[in-house]
Amino acid sequence: MSTFDAVDLIRTKRDGGRLTDEAIDWLIRAYTDGVVADEQMSAMAMAIFFRGLDGSELSRWTNAMIATGERMDFSSLSRPTVDKHSTGGVGDKITLPLAPLVAACGAAVPQLSGRGLGHTGGTLDKLEAIPGWRASLSNAEMLAQLESIGAVICAAGSGLAPADKKLYALRDVTATVESIPMISASIMSKKIAEGTASLVLDVKTGAGAFMKTHSDSKALAETMVGIGTDAGVNTVALITDMDAPLGRSAGNGLEVAESVEVLAGGGPSDVVELTLALAREMLACAGIDADPADALASGRAMDTWKAMIRAQGGDPEAPLPVARHTDVVTAEADGYVTGMNAMGVGLAAWRLGAGRAKQGEPVQAAAGVTWHAAVGDAVRKGQTLFTLHTDTPERMDRAKEALQGAVTIADAAPQRRPLVLERISAG
Repeated sequence: MSTFDAVDLIRTKRDGGRLTDEAIDWLIRAYTDGVVADEQMSAMAMAIFFRGLDGSELSRWTNAMIATGERMDFSSLSRPTVDKHSTGGVGDKITLPLAPLVAACGAAVPQLSGRGLGHTGGTLDKLEAIPGWRASLSNAEMLAQLESIGAVICAAGSGLAPADKKLYALRDVTATVESIPMISASIMSKKIAEGTASLVLDVKTGAGAFMKTHSDSKALAETMVGIGTDAGVNTVALITDMDAPLGRSAGNGLEVAESVEVLAGGGPSDVVELTLALAREMLACAGIDADPADALASGRAMDTWKAMIRAQGGDPEAPLPVARHTDVVTAEADGYVTGMNAMGVGLAAWRLGAGRAKQGEPVQAAAGVTWHAAVGDAVRKGQTLFTLHTDTPERMDRAKEALQGAVTIADAAPQRRPLVLERISAG
């Protein structure tokens, strides 16, 4: 491999130039191997933050990150593979009912998930509220489970795109996280290395999302669809609303309980709507002609969920943990709920112990927030709006602070906003 000077490459990007394929390959490998220092990669990240990467640079950057690790191979499976990735939101438990639902229709869903950081919960943290469930599987275990059950939700191995883990940690402490090219390369390097044939992206927009505006969310969606398509992965994206939190709960065990309600044929209408919308996209990508609503109504999706949980050591019939302390927040007026700030709700759940401030911190399985009215519902003054759950009651006051002003109540009912705002595809 050619050798380059990191300072020259930083200067090139700083001044608005483009990096050659060979330069990108060298830079990513050299940084992963410790040849390029953190302070140099910090400067490059900031240069990219301001100058961006063009389409060919970005595809090469993503591929170079993939090349630092292993690639999984699902070609031996008898089922077509399709995965989903969400950019994260409050109450976003969609992966839990979605993976078994799509598997019940005949696809293989290799859902390599992560842990929560900040106000958005991690899928693995949620599932670990189930007694006995384990997140870590070997590649052989994962393949066997995909073939026999069709769905697996587990931790991504350290061998997938190790450059991303190192680069993400650096971006986190250098104020360069919000770069659309680098967010896209981070997400897509792991998803492409994972080896799925098709990928559906759920790109959130609004108050509780990483991207607050529709235009930024659209740019992120288009960029990721482009990277996936260039890599030969059949990729589509839905831009979905995250101004208000999803469902009626935010927290680990609370969201598992709500997901099981959906699989049982009930649950909040918005969670059901988004689960079915994403399931239809995933099945279309996989070339499977099936109606996911039938698999939900017949109980096949619930059967797959139970099999998936048992296969990873969990007991799907065991009671979920219950918080030792609860408190409530009540409505301050009569009227209709016209807004519920997802960020405020997510922050409250985090402060109650459902999330972590830094990697490796423990989380409380039973902590979180449930809300008893959603946008559009009529409420009366003094009615309970939120129930707060925690094992550490000293956290209650700060959680309540996060919920101050989170709900707007007006005399007239609001117009219903669509949940799915736009569909992005390579076509």
